[in-house]
Amino acid sequence: MESLLFFKAALIGLSIAAPVGPIGLLCMQRSLGHGAWIGFLSGLGAASADACYGALGAFGVSAITQTFVALAQPLAWAGGLFLTVMGLRLWRTVPATTTGTTVATLSAPVAFASVFALTLTNPLTILSFVAVFASLGGGMATTPAAAAWMVAGVFTGSALWWLALAIGVAALRQRIDLRWRWRINRATGLVLMGMAAWQMGRVLVA
Repeated sequence: MESLLFFKAALIGLSIAAPVGPIGLLCMQRSLGHGAWIGFLSGLGAASADACYGALGAFGVSAITQTFVALAQPLAWAGGLFLTVMGLRLWRTVPATTTGTTVATLSAPVAFASVFALTLTNPLTILSFVAVFASLGGGMATTPAAAAWMVAGVFTGSALWWLALAIGVAALRQRIDLRWRWRINRATGLVLMGMAAWQMGRVLVA
């Protein structure tokens, strides 16, 4: 029974992590610019946030879940501002292969924490988990042990996706020259800022 719950929860984590959005673009850019390890740690930040929301659904903490849903608009503003800042920083980021310049390194804690915070403030993540667990009749877990297996499954499914993505993108590092790295940094920055504007625009018209 536990293995089945784990597998189903892993599929939920994978299905929510896999669609390409601002988090995916950011992890891809970091894998390309800083290597697979930093890209994977960034993904683990997203996986940990997914596990937090998965825990709310698995343990049936409906009051807290509804609080997060009610806070969707403030979180959308916070996430939009965060995306804007990160987009601007990416636009100005010097590619790691540039010679004669000092390139800012991204530490492991910052890589993890920044994506963790960004995922927590993404209203789509909140609503995705609410919708998934609602469709399952309020969750599949009937005991604390089963709920723990579900949370582990969500984290594992999400983490496996980020691991595969980081390794795959990092494998292309040597094939991309400096000019294209500049383009990728600026394109990613523009996309993040565009997504931020779209996210905050939805709040204004809601």
